Amino acid sequence: MIDRVRNIPYSPPKDFLRGDRKVSGIREQATLTSKGQITLPKAIRQALGVSQGGKLTFELRGEEIVVSRSDEPHRDPAIGAFLALLEADIRQGRNIGSLPEELVDAMLEAAESDSVDDQDIEGEVDI
Repeated sequence: MIDRVRNIPYSPPKDFLRGDRKVSGIREQATLTSKGQITLPKAIRQALGVSQGGKLTFELRGEEIVVSRSDEPHRDPAIGAFLALLEADIRQGRNIGSLPEELVDAMLEAAESDSVDDQDIEGEVDI
């Protein structure tokens, strides 16, 4: 019997959806694991319309976190700032040099290859 109940799709209360606007009406709790992970409660996943592999955006507002479905790729502000700096340098012709020929050849060869190097990495890796 419990398995039949678990498989019933969640239907939000009638007043939860008003036109294109979602009205808050679901409050769920999750437990943080030792690895800093949570399981997003089923009611929240269904209300957001996300399933396995779906992308979520987390926005910190004071002491609250707003979770929303992410329909666009994640944009890292640090990478964005770096790319803007790099673009400015290129436009002004500063700090621009050619890549070593061996590196260009290796990059082209890797880009054309269908194989994936799945060998274990030996030693320590600093990230």
